[in-house]
Amino acid sequence: MCQTAVFFGEALARYGFGSSHPWGSDRIYAFWSKLQSENIDNIVAEEPELAGELAALSFHDKEYVELVKAASKHGGVPLDRGDTPAFKGVFEASLYVVGTTLAALDMVVAGRDRADRKVEHAFNPIGGLHHARRDTAGGFCVFNDIGVAIIAARKKYGLKRIAYVDIEAHHGDGVFYEFEDDPLLFFADIHEDGRYLYPGTGSAGETGTGHAAGTKLNIPLKPEATDDDFIAAFGRIEQFVDSCKPELIILQCGADSLAGDPITHLRYTAKAHRHAADILHRLSHKHCKGRILALGGGGYNRENIGNAWTEVVRSFAAML
Repeated sequence: MCQTAVFFGEALARYGFGSSHPWGSDRIYAFWSKLQSENIDNIVAEEPELAGELAALSFHDKEYVELVKAASKHGGVPLDRGDTPAFKGVFEASLYVVGTTLAALDMVVAGRDRADRKVEHAFNPIGGLHHARRDTAGGFCVFNDIGVAIIAARKKYGLKRIAYVDIEAHHGDGVFYEFEDDPLLFFADIHEDGRYLYPGTGSAGETGTGHAAGTKLNIPLKPEATDDDFIAAFGRIEQFVDSCKPELIILQCGADSLAGDPITHLRYTAKAHRHAADILHRLSHKHCKGRILALGGGGYNRENIGNAWTEVVRSFAAML
């Protein structure tokens, strides 16, 4: 029987910008409390893992990594244009996010966890920091664990064809633009139209450049879009991922696309997350031996976080 590894621990809660900031340290506990109340079978809890500095440097410029390290000593320094402030210990907290995503990748590819239990799928609730660029933070994201994981999957495991699917309300610009010309990174992002929401990118016409033209799919939805709008649009993502025949699927399942989030305008319920997870779970078994890695991303309504992410885990834990 295959199981889903879910990462939880105080080290992940360290990645938070204070009680007055939308991304507070309590987010992971809101999810964990909901998950524990559901008694879902086929889940194994795993401890966070700290990455080394070299992991961050595989994606980020050295000057930027040194900036984060220096700002981490005292905090109070903006790491971007103002919405991602450094806090004391941000360097180590960010490396825990990166290290946990890499640990999840290792389990998914190896098919085993640290206790040698059979694991096919994994979820890092504080991963998915999709706005960080090589040389700067952005949108509450300091180090881009997704970019690091894509590079590691290729260098460490030789996986070339990777499908990245992003269903958060905000466009995953830090992944899109850093891999815009990569023909083997198949990028699909369904998000609130950038004319109404940060970061203002992700138009339908952005489909990749050079040899990567056509390997990127951006689907902007209007504010107030519902589950029905999402499900209708997600059919295009299903066809896209199926046609690219990936060796690994990464899902960024930010919960800020649900109705009631304080900083976005979409109107999904957790049904949308379950729908996406079910389809990608099935495709992972069809194409890549069940290798699917989910990352929590954003979400600032605590009830929505619990509901959406629990549905993703429930989908992965279900027997196909």
